[in-house]
Amino acid sequence: MFSRSCANFIDLVAENLDDIPPTPKTLPRVMTAPGIINELDGDGSADGDSDVHLNGNRPRKIIVANALPLHAHVDAKNGGWCFSLDEDSLLVQMKDGFSPDTEVIYVGSLKVEISTNEQDEVAQKLMKDFNCMPTFLPLDLQKKFYHGFCKQQLWPLFHYSLPLSPDHGDRFERSLWNAYVKANSIFADKVMEVINSDDDYVWIHDYHLMILPTFLRRRLYRAKLGFFLHSPFPSSEIYRSLPVRDEILRSLLNSDLIGFHTFDYARHFLACCSRMLGIDYECKRGYIGLEYFGRTVNIKILPVGVHMGRLQSVLNLPSTSTKVRQIQEQFKGKKLIVGVDDMDIFKGISLKFLAVEQLLQRNFDLRGKVVLVQIVNPARSTGKDVREAKRETYSTAKRINDTYGFPGYDPVVLIDHGVPLYEKIAYYAVSECCIVNAVRDGMNLVPYKYVVCRQGTPELNEAMGMKEGSPRTSMLVVSEFIGCSPSLSGAIRVNPWDIDAVADALNVAVTIPDVEKQMRHEKHYKYVSSHDVAYWARSFVQDLERACRDHYSKRCWGIGFGLGFKVVSLSPNFRKLSIDLVSSAYKRTNRRAIFLDYDGTIVPQASMIKSPSPEVISVLNNLCSDPKNTVFIVSGRGKSSLSEWFAPCDMLGLAAEHGYFIRWNKSSEWVSSTLLADVDWKRMAEPVMQLYTERTDGSFIESKESALVWNHQDADPDFGTCQAKELLDHLENVLANEPVEVKRGQQIVEVKPQGVSKGLVVEKLFSSMVSNGNPPDYVMCIGDDRSDEDMFESIMSASCSPLLPAVPEIFACTVGQKPSKAKYFLDDNVDVVKMLDGLATASSCQRPRNNGSNIQFSFETIS
Repeated sequence: MFSRSCANFIDLVAENLDDIPPTPKTLPRVMTAPGIINELDGDGSADGDSDVHLNGNRPRKIIVANALPLHAHVDAKNGGWCFSLDEDSLLVQMKDGFSPDTEVIYVGSLKVEISTNEQDEVAQKLMKDFNCMPTFLPLDLQKKFYHGFCKQQLWPLFHYSLPLSPDHGDRFERSLWNAYVKANSIFADKVMEVINSDDDYVWIHDYHLMILPTFLRRRLYRAKLGFFLHSPFPSSEIYRSLPVRDEILRSLLNSDLIGFHTFDYARHFLACCSRMLGIDYECKRGYIGLEYFGRTVNIKILPVGVHMGRLQSVLNLPSTSTKVRQIQEQFKGKKLIVGVDDMDIFKGISLKFLAVEQLLQRNFDLRGKVVLVQIVNPARSTGKDVREAKRETYSTAKRINDTYGFPGYDPVVLIDHGVPLYEKIAYYAVSECCIVNAVRDGMNLVPYKYVVCRQGTPELNEAMGMKEGSPRTSMLVVSEFIGCSPSLSGAIRVNPWDIDAVADALNVAVTIPDVEKQMRHEKHYKYVSSHDVAYWARSFVQDLERACRDHYSKRCWGIGFGLGFKVVSLSPNFRKLSIDLVSSAYKRTNRRAIFLDYDGTIVPQASMIKSPSPEVISVLNNLCSDPKNTVFIVSGRGKSSLSEWFAPCDMLGLAAEHGYFIRWNKSSEWVSSTLLADVDWKRMAEPVMQLYTERTDGSFIESKESALVWNHQDADPDFGTCQAKELLDHLENVLANEPVEVKRGQQIVEVKPQGVSKGLVVEKLFSSMVSNGNPPDYVMCIGDDRSDEDMFESIMSASCSPLLPAVPEIFACTVGQKPSKAKYFLDDNVDVVKMLDGLATASSCQRPRNNGSNIQFSFETIS
């Protein structure tokens, strides 16, 4: 896939959006990380240092969502704007999960258009009265951003709908993506206006703002960012069809915590990260984390809940009691089934009607007794698909009522207008069953609300004519494709596409004994009441705080352009290896030991050509020609390959198969380790590997003299990883009594003799140099993968040996900016070769080799 990026985010948008005026600069902020960094956080505007920590500040949460939790209307008397808080908004209700002294600031758009000359006044009023910062997107941008990219491209895709033809959805449009980027950048500007401390936590909500984390991370390297997706996240087969898939994934990974309603959604996201970005997750003590350039991006799985207090307060309203009595009178003697859905193609309303039709067709005794009350909320988007869904809904309802209805009885009651909350709650309270039949949905809270309403309150029970203490019952029929389905273990789960199965489920729901209804209700109410919206918000914030607690213990670098920007977060002692520092120590030392890994260090890891380039050969020969240097290639590759590739290097030392075979120079013989002369274990391991090779397309076996390697780099990423775990366990059981170790590496499973490692090569070389009276005073070791970490560890241990007269200059360096035991890093193999070339140039003596030429490894005498 071709991915576009740009040094300036704003350049990503189309020309017709460039005239939108920039948002004013941010307020001053105070850094709370004393003395860790000063020059590393960009241009100085991103982060600064201060020894001042404002402990007296109130904790603040900045909640960012597409829409502010406000109602707005024009005052009929003076023509001015009037605003009120939307008490039913999740963004308001989640405040109950925060500590009482927490200040909450909202950033988002208004649902009404405010003229340009009124925006400043409205913004000041909203900030003063409601702690709300409006974004004021221009009308054209709002249309392309929300109704265009969000609703016509992201929303269908996340609900598994692909635009296979122009008649089935809108194809990807770059101009709409540009609008999405522009809108997110404006949201970022507004967040920067209100964030004034690194103690502030920013919680971003839903798919409208999936690239906002990158904009914020670029400006505040240590911003505390949480993101929660309220919609489904599709499988990788669906998501990978999105042309800007990588940009969105990388932007989400700039968060500290990413939340999903279900494990399925999280699993799909993790699979996309693995397949498209090559990033695998790890589970540690119940937490799921992705290592992303030194930062751990945590994954949170928890469905949102309802606000118990809000529902109970509405249940106690006189208007609710009045409506309940009206419904009871209207449907006297009938069993009510209630459904509440938005009007869109994914809610499965017409499928629900077909199930009711099948129910009545099969069960004559239920005709005239069962009524489905379907409340349809206004559509959140417009388009051909919504119009078709509405037309089908009405036509299906009419057909059922014409077929099975009679005067005074309609099997399907369709309410297609704005319904106040108290009226919905009244229908919940009276209905014996609730059905949610969506073909794909995020966290649908209708079942939770239904359960709470069926529990009732003393006031409502009196209105319904129920005795105090009488058992409560409820029945749920829910689609297995909605986010709340896993948490409702007592519900009847259905495949909404299976009309017969849904009809059977409805029949069970209305005919099941009351005792079982009561048991199912009690189980659901216990869960819903304990996992309310406050519990959800509190749990998310606690995990966000935990995810951010190490922000100031590391150094940060910003790298990348456009939406590919990321922050590298590493130990304060971990820094890029400077050629000046290395050269200075190189020039003043006389007994140098240089250890170099091969793949990924002096040649590219992904290169199809595995042999070293002429440049690499030239640099190594120049280094080896200096009599003060002892240079070794330490690789996992076999000795035949290394001998062939480095034939032009007469004085280069080679360690093959992680040090099992060692050759001091071209004129000397290969010496093998005496750790394990018997390789009979291969006869046991190879058939097992062969079995997995036959069953895993793209895998192969690499047979070495001392080891066997199963490689799955060309296999399906998920299947290959799964098979590697199984193979590891299988081999450990088969070889439990053999003197070998089974290890997983980067896309490999390797069996090799116990005790053989690259670290052992370092120890042996150190011992040989000391025994020959040439203890090293300069040690350099460069590698890129897990096996090289053994070398780094051995170097640090050997440098403290009492056998050394003095502590040598040590430069342990990993390739790539990632967590490592090494103290230094270089970006890639190009940097490595460039630095080695600089050292070769710095060699001032070009006399015949004498120091070290007589040093030979003695496996028999070295422990």
